[in-house]
Amino acid sequence: MEQDLSLDLTEASLPVYEALASPVRLRILRLLQDKPMNVKELAAACSLSSAIMTMHVRKLAEAGLLRYELVPGKSGVQKICQPAARSLQVRFADDLPPVRRKSHRIELPVGHYSDFRIEPTCGLATTESVIGSFDDPRYFWEPGRISAAILWFGGKGFVEYKAPNYLLSSQRPLELTLTLEVASEAPSTNNHFPSDITFTLNGVKLCTWTSPGDYGDRPGKFTPEWWSPFTNQYGLLKQLRVTGDGTFMDGLKLSEVRLQDIELRRREWTLRLSVEEDAVHRGGMTLFGKGFGNYDENMALEVVYEDGEPSAP
Repeated sequence: MEQDLSLDLTEASLPVYEALASPVRLRILRLLQDKPMNVKELAAACSLSSAIMTMHVRKLAEAGLLRYELVPGKSGVQKICQPAARSLQVRFADDLPPVRRKSHRIELPVGHYSDFRIEPTCGLATTESVIGSFDDPRYFWEPGRISAAILWFGGKGFVEYKAPNYLLSSQRPLELTLTLEVASEAPSTNNHFPSDITFTLNGVKLCTWTSPGDYGDRPGKFTPEWWSPFTNQYGLLKQLRVTGDGTFMDGLKLSEVRLQDIELRRREWTLRLSVEEDAVHRGGMTLFGKGFGNYDENMALEVVYEDGEPSAP
């Protein structure tokens, strides 16, 4: 089903802007308005090779502008493409007076989880070395895991983080945003290895997003040189936003869960990132923090709020 995309002027919207900054990808979107097409058909229509077309299709899919299904065909599995977005809106400013909008931002380093349940393949590493050894969940309780800058587990499982709630009783939350660099976890790496990653806050399931793959075709911009080229290199920068209208991933609405459905008045918030037992694609998860991947940033939760009206004298 096609959705309405809502973008803003933050870096989280860059994947969409970058995907649209190409005459070829704009032509692909126009072609798909008429009918679904497979990669080979799109390549022929644009006079490109199937390999180059696959790259363009992946870029559009990662930006939430295109979706595809793998269906069996006469010559093997085909990737049938169709539009994922019906319209796009860019917000340059919000309706509320900017002076009244403030925010609390909380960084969540990858290794600062409070609970987990995982199975091999799995592991952690700092920017200098692997913590313990690969595929041994016991090392997830190693004290040095606090310094981890990358974390991964295969198949199903979860990691859970605690975050303080700095909202005062007079402050009204307007939106909550989670920003993170994330990917699937495949044996070695595989750019086409989907995984259904579920985001839960304070016990409320926000949405499930499908990671396209586990990226290892090139080094991450900030991934240390000592890191093996045959393991996870970088992920996708994703922004999950919960507002009064629902839950959005990079502007694409994924669920009807609204800000008022989450208990934001708790003293602390509990964020769980999981691949569920009943997931269609149980492809694990890789989290990239500061010092790994393409963005050199920790995960972050940010709540935008409005101060209450001052009391009457």
